[in-house]
Amino acid sequence: MPDVNLGPHFEGFVQEQIERGRFRNASEVVRAGLRLLEDRESSVAERRSVLRQEINAAFDDPRPGSLASEVFARLRAHHAERVKVDERGD
Repeated sequence: MPDVNLGPHFEGFVQEQIERGRFRNASEVVRAGLRLLEDRESSVAERRSVLRQEINAAFDDPRPGSLASEVFARLRAHHAERVKVDERGD
């Protein structure tokens, strides 16, 4: 599988990395890129797993959720109380 066509853009990028001294050859550049891709894919899979666990935990939670209208009513009441306090200068 060593025969890979990178195209002009990536060939230039690889050559630039070698010229800057960051890598000794094209294989090192490609391996570094593949390691980054592998790390990113693992990270995405881990985040997806955590998110699934959190969603399942939320669905399994026996406590009832709040309706949006109740949440907004509490927010309005809280805001009204804060306005009263500010008007009194407390």
